[in-house]
Amino acid sequence: MASHSDTLVVFFGATAGANGGKLGSDEREIILLVWQIVDLHEKKVGELHKCYVKPDSLELTDQCKEEIGLTLEDIVKAEPLDKVLQQFQQSVSSEVKCLGRSSYTLCVNSPLVIRQALHPEASKKNLVLPECFFSFVDVRKEFHKCCPNAGPAQKLTLTSMLECVGLPAVSEQMMGVREVMSMVQLTLCILDEPYNHKFSCVETVKYKFDSGTCSKTEPVDSETVIRARGLPWQSSDQDIARFFKGLNIAKGGVALCLNAQGRRNGEALVRFINSEHRDLALERHKHHMGSRYIEVYKATGEEFLKIAGGTSNEVAQFLSKENQVIIRMRGLPFTATPQEVLSFLGPESPVTDGAEGLLFVKYPDGRPTGDAFVLFSCEEYAQNALKKHKQILGKRYIELFRSTAAEVQQVLNRYMSTPLISTLPPSPIVPVPVLATPPFLPAASSTRDCVRLRGLPYTAGIEDILEFMGEHTVDIKPHGVHMVLNQQGRPSGDAFIQMKSSDKAFMVAQKCHKKTMKDRYVEVFQCSTEEMSIVLMGGTLNRSGLSPPPCKLPCLSPPTAYAAFPTPPAILSEAALYQPPLLAAPRPPQTTAHNPAHTLAYYPPQPHLYMNMNMNYTAYYPSPPVSPSTVSYFAAPPGAVAAAVAAQPHPAAAAASPVLPQPGALVRMQGLPYNAGVKDILSFFQGYQYAPDEYSGVVQMSEQARSLIQPKEWLCL
Repeated sequence: MASHSDTLVVFFGATAGANGGKLGSDEREIILLVWQIVDLHEKKVGELHKCYVKPDSLELTDQCKEEIGLTLEDIVKAEPLDKVLQQFQQSVSSEVKCLGRSSYTLCVNSPLVIRQALHPEASKKNLVLPECFFSFVDVRKEFHKCCPNAGPAQKLTLTSMLECVGLPAVSEQMMGVREVMSMVQLTLCILDEPYNHKFSCVETVKYKFDSGTCSKTEPVDSETVIRARGLPWQSSDQDIARFFKGLNIAKGGVALCLNAQGRRNGEALVRFINSEHRDLALERHKHHMGSRYIEVYKATGEEFLKIAGGTSNEVAQFLSKENQVIIRMRGLPFTATPQEVLSFLGPESPVTDGAEGLLFVKYPDGRPTGDAFVLFSCEEYAQNALKKHKQILGKRYIELFRSTAAEVQQVLNRYMSTPLISTLPPSPIVPVPVLATPPFLPAASSTRDCVRLRGLPYTAGIEDILEFMGEHTVDIKPHGVHMVLNQQGRPSGDAFIQMKSSDKAFMVAQKCHKKTMKDRYVEVFQCSTEEMSIVLMGGTLNRSGLSPPPCKLPCLSPPTAYAAFPTPPAILSEAALYQPPLLAAPRPPQTTAHNPAHTLAYYPPQPHLYMNMNMNYTAYYPSPPVSPSTVSYFAAPPGAVAAAVAAQPHPAAAAASPVLPQPGALVRMQGLPYNAGVKDILSFFQGYQYAPDEYSGVVQMSEQARSLIQPKEWLCL
């Protein structure tokens, strides 16, 4: 510490590229080091030392040649960085010993030479820096304590500080020597009367990154968070901390982002100890990690908590052991036990506290997901475990890779969180109370009280949309923001917003159109709920007008809406649970050859929409056919209901009947090809007679339902 040190080592460094306020921003290597010792007690100055450094890349920018006055011949004859640092340490230690002192602290004009140049370069070259480079004092901050009226410390220059205390500027021409001599003069000045300053504001560089947990209730300053993009998928929190070497990351401040499948997406949110370190991190935009360049952007505290925050006591207890290496195991058999996992890892990879060092990830109902996290007490044990990557446990190969505390939280949050709206309806065997259509699901209307956002960043969330709309947020209906996902379940870049009136929607479209969100401009169009439903099912909407989606069933009129649950009564009858999820538009009656009395007609669509905003909005019948993600899946009716259906004599009894009013019976088709569509099913039954006033109800199941039961479709004959 400077307050307990006997001497200061005034230190300066320059690179082969940008210097001054942009030092280290272009990843260029150090080519010059200059230093001089100041005895704090005797106020004496030692010999000035200047050392050239040979970089790996023998290229100098024109700006560097002009400022420093070096040539390639001077650089070629120099020693590499590791040799120069050894010379520096030996020279300083010898000189300090000759002065009869025992300790020293570096003094710099800016933290850039330490944080942005020396530490990153040493990290890339796998050099171990001497301990003296992990603490230093900034002469600008020390001077600001003596002369607070001189201005903000970050804006002070050596020339302005010398002028403030009445000292003449140094006449030396060579860069590096001039700066060191100026800092020595300032140091001697503030050590003397009338300042009698004590150097006490010591800054430190962390030796290593400390992992830890973060609570969702913990306040996180948005001025301390960045988003790193383009990371190798196998990167760990230690790799990211190494990329930002020289800057102090908060404990547990690295959160790797996962995609919808629970795999890393190449992004991470990093939280620093203060805004100064965050600003320095932004200067590393497009610096390299290996052969990849990494993009660095500003982020918010809410984004960090969304990824890293957790409230699970189980996770907190699991991560309570500090200085542990975390390994994630993926693809475990669902029947795997802790002992089987420990045996798989073997004695060369002992798990911390045995079974207590294992955390199995489970669904809310207790079913295993096949993921687990393992704690190891040292890097050697973790490396031994990683050697078992893709080895077999039972009949499955197991993936192993490094993980982080934030990833543990994120994975647990993802699997343990229950959906806001269930994707499967209650059991249809007995009548159950069901609310009428939820108030946030819009009715089909031509009133243009909605807006469509197009071109959203794929990382944008509802909070980003609310911030984007600014003062117009108060005019959004409750639950009125609907994100649209594509066929793969990923953000499509579109969203629909229900406003309180058409006037409010018009104002939003006028004021927010082509406004920027996260470096992208977003288009805003006014629309109606009717237009919204068509777009969600594959149509297009822009300022040129509305284009309905193409229908791949020429024999059917295109559907116009999803059927809503009937509003009255609140308690649905057993028959009401089997209404078709997709109704075709009415067609003219067609007389069949077998029975002229029987005609074929379709029920008209209901007047309300029951829309799922997460559905695939490509077309009605995607090619290849894919089951839309809707909440309109209904399981097979019990035999009693089917018998009652067959017993109904005429549709006129529908109003009083608690069961389906149509004659005929339901037949189940099992073993359909996965690419079979509605047209294929109708062709399969070509030549068979349909019941009068009947509908063709083909229920496509959601992916979640398909994973629970065998694929099946129902057709009413």
